[in-house]
Amino acid sequence: MAGRTWRDLDESDVRVRPGKGSRPRSKRRPTHADATPAMVIAVDRGRWTCAVESDPERLVTAMRARELGRTPVVVGDQVGLVGDTTGDAGTLARIVRVEDRTSLLRRTADDTDPYERVVVANADQLLIVTALADPPPRTGFIDRCLVACYTGGLRPVLCLTKADLASPEDLLSRYAELDVPSVVTRHDEDSLPLADTVHGRVSALVGHSGVGKSTLVNRLVPDAELATGEVSAIGKGRHTSVAAVALPLPGGGWVVDTPGVRSFGLAHVTADDIVASFDEFAEAAEECPPGCGHLGPPEDPDCMLDEVGDRRRLSSLRRLLASRAGLEV
Repeated sequence: MAGRTWRDLDESDVRVRPGKGSRPRSKRRPTHADATPAMVIAVDRGRWTCAVESDPERLVTAMRARELGRTPVVVGDQVGLVGDTTGDAGTLARIVRVEDRTSLLRRTADDTDPYERVVVANADQLLIVTALADPPPRTGFIDRCLVACYTGGLRPVLCLTKADLASPEDLLSRYAELDVPSVVTRHDEDSLPLADTVHGRVSALVGHSGVGKSTLVNRLVPDAELATGEVSAIGKGRHTSVAAVALPLPGGGWVVDTPGVRSFGLAHVTADDIVASFDEFAEAAEECPPGCGHLGPPEDPDCMLDEVGDRRRLSSLRRLLASRAGLEV
């Protein structure tokens, strides 16, 4: 540059200083093909307790990997783990993958709440635990749980307790047209039929406080309190009654104990979602006018569901639709 002025410079004299962004950042992420498969059995404040290869004897505490972002990970999820999967005290694995879900039980706090809560993933069935007396059955709650099953891909099972106090016949007849399987228990008898129903499956239990859900769990899992304590200790969490926890069944399978709920909101469910679960009505619903709630006259006078299907089954379907809409049935 000595002896040269700016008049002597051209573009070839410009030096480009490499800086941030001069080289595109790769968006490729590790595939973690060798990740260890596991099932999430408890969640508490940023820590997930996982059963490696669904083995209840191999429990690991894990955190969510950064690359998952805010991907929700819930009880029942099948995940991939990397890092220390020994489960030794003080160790921590990482959840790097969440497998596709086969079913999803969701609810909202109420019908106006936009925030959807995932209760459990990949459950085969939902046992709707209802007392026949003390407290009396709440059919609206049962209807809403049925809606959650139909729209979430779970098999519903009516689990009626305290049959020594009242007959189950009236309640069973109410749901006869929906072909909902049921199991009836008594305080003074063992729960062998219930044990057969849950054997080898992932079964979630839901019910109001006082219906006997905890009693059933203790019968199915004799060391339920011990197992719950072990999960809580590994996850360093609070008392697990405030959140869902999966407990292993002695003969194979899992029971997912969920906290007692006061309401089962369905703000995330539409009328069309429910009808789509009933094959005989789904096609006719496509011919209904926009915004049809499928409740029939007088609310929906042009609903096409009246043209097809069994009238009794349609009546049962509309009872579920009315429950979702918050109407008295």
